[in-house]
Parts: sequence; structure tokens; C-alpha cells
Amino acid sequence: MKGSYLLLMELSKDRKISVGKLGEIEFKKGIYVYVGSALNGIENRLNRHLRKNKKLHWHIDYLLKNAEIIDILYNENDSKQECFIAKQLNDKLSIISGFGCSDCRCKSHLFYGSYKQIKDIIAKLDMKPYLKNAKYKSMF
Repeated sequence: MKGSYLLLMELSKDRKISVGKLGEIEFKKGIYVYVGSALNGIENRLNRHLRKNKKLHWHIDYLLKNAEIIDILYNENDSKQECFIAKQLNDKLSIISGFGCSDCRCKSHLFYGSYKQIKDIIAKLDMKPYLKNAKYKSMF
């Protein structure tokens, strides 16, 4: 299955996190949403994100060492739609500049906002819950 996905994460306290070449970033306690795509297989990519022990490769890997995934949503498609989805989030949420978008022209693929803001935006997107992980229950 190919497509795009959203990782909703919660950071339990304010943290300064070193994120690869981006350097140290100040993250506020709260809810974050990350937009990604996996045109070689969503299942493998999401299972990698859910693993605790992995080589730090992508920007999101650094954040996931400190944040807990609380929900995952996805949509199936054959073309890269993560930038379109990121634009929808960018219009309403705070961005973490340069995060997860080194291969495109987006300002960011990581966003910060209230649970209600994030839920309202995602409700308008064509995304389905990914319920492979028993640790969380989808809010959608």
C-alpha cells in the first residue's frame, strides 16, 4: 500500500532536542502532527516509526525519541501528496521551520497546535485511522 500519513505525537514537557543537521530545536509541551509519505509501502514506514530502537535517519526519528505517538492516519495514493497535506496544516498551525521537508519547498512537515485545531483540520482531509498499534486508539 502506497500513500501519505500523519503521525500525531504528544510531548510531555518542554524540551530542547538536537535534530540532525537542523541542530537544537526548542519544542514546547503539547501536540504535534508530522506529514510523511511512503510510496514504497506505508506499513513498513509506519512500523519503523513505531519502533523504539532504530538508527536516527530522518528528522522525525529525533523527535520520536522524546515524544509519544498518540494517533496515526493515512490515505492511499500513488502520488506524493504530503506537500498538499502540509499546506492545509501550515495555514492553521504553528510550524517547526525546515523540519522534514529537505526534499521539497514546503516550510515544514511538522506542525504544533491544540488538539482541537489539529482534529478540525484533519477531519477535512481524506485520512483513515491506522490501528496496527494497540497502544493507542484513534481519535478519528
